Formats: sequence, C-alpha cells, structure tokens
Amino acid sequence: MASNVKPSGHERIETSNFLMIVLILIAVAIGGIVEIVPLFFQRSTTQPAEGIKPYTALQLAGRDVYIREGCYNCHSQMVRPFRAETLRYGAYSTAGEYVYDHPFQWGSKRTGPDLHRVGGRYSDEWHRVHLNNPRDLVPESNMPAYPWLDKAAVDPASMAPRMKALRTIGVPYTDDEIAKAGDEVKGKTELDAVVAYLQGLGVAR
Repeated sequence: MASNVKPSGHERIETSNFLMIVLILIAVAIGGIVEIVPLFFQRSTTQPAEGIKPYTALQLAGRDVYIREGCYNCHSQMVRPFRAETLRYGAYSTAGEYVYDHPFQWGSKRTGPDLHRVGGRYSDEWHRVHLNNPRDLVPESNMPAYPWLDKAAVDPASMAPRMKALRTIGVPYTDDEIAKAGDEVKGKTELDAVVAYLQGLGVAR
C-alpha cells in the first residue's frame, strides 16, 4: 500500500541530485564571496609594500620565461608564517609584495627550495651555471638543465605591448618606461632575463 506521507524538505534535498548540486553551488558561491570580496578593500592586499616597484623590462621578460619553462611547478614563491619557514627562507611573504604580479607565483609545491627571497643570495654567475647545468653546483639536484636559454634572445618588440597590457590592470608603468623597454632588453638572452628576475626576488624587503 502506497504511503501518503510527504517527504520532508531535508529528505527531498537528499534524494534529489539536481537540488543538492544547486544548493552546494549556492553555498560555495556565498562562502567564496564572503572570503574573497573583503580582500579587494584591504590596504594590505591592494597596496604595494614599502620599496616594491614594478619589474623592469628585463625582469619582466625573465619572469615570462620562468613561467613558460614551468619553474613554478617545483619552486614556490611563498614563505609561510611559521618558525621553520622563516628560519630557512627569511621573512614570511605578504600580499603587498606581489601586487604587481599577474599571475602571482605563490604555491605549495616545493620540489626545490622556495625562491621568494633568493635575490642577492648568489652571484649572477652562480645562477648562470646553475641554469645551464644544476649538477655542476649541486650534484644531487634533480632539476633539469636549461642550456637553450643562453642562446635564445629576448624579443625587444614584445616588451612594450606586455607592459601596456599590465598597465591596463594597474601596474604603474610610465610612457617613458614603456618606450625604453625594447632598448633595455636589446641584445639580452633569455638567460640574462631569468637571472635578472631571480636577483630581484625579495630584495626590496
């Protein structure tokens, strides 16, 4: 004999896949808005930290190569606020240090060491040797070599459009900096650019 008892609201949700999915999406959307929207109005996340400047044309070219080659897959650029982290890598990361990074390179993956504050720790030559063949300096390293970077030239014509695009989303490049960008990277290799990028990481703080 069929029951005439109507299912409760809770039971209706549990037995309806569609309704459950819709309500989960609504809950996640509300939670995301509550967590994310306030960050757009906090000075610590929207204003550059003291001493932070936009990347130079050469550093910007190096950052693009760094992302293209997938370096971020093994090297985080975020020092977490824990004693073990700060003892090893230096002061913990703050959002204000990365307001000009699009996209930022924070992450949790560390096959290799964190590179948040690598700038100035080693000489330019050390970085060159390390990128050409890491095992020349660190025999146990499993990092691949990048010998082609020393043969690939940075394209001067590509820099002004890149910087103009970044200016549209808030990076304060001046007309003069954009106009001189091509000359700044002329004759430079991608290896020069990556080294310049690495040497600038964390030095402002």
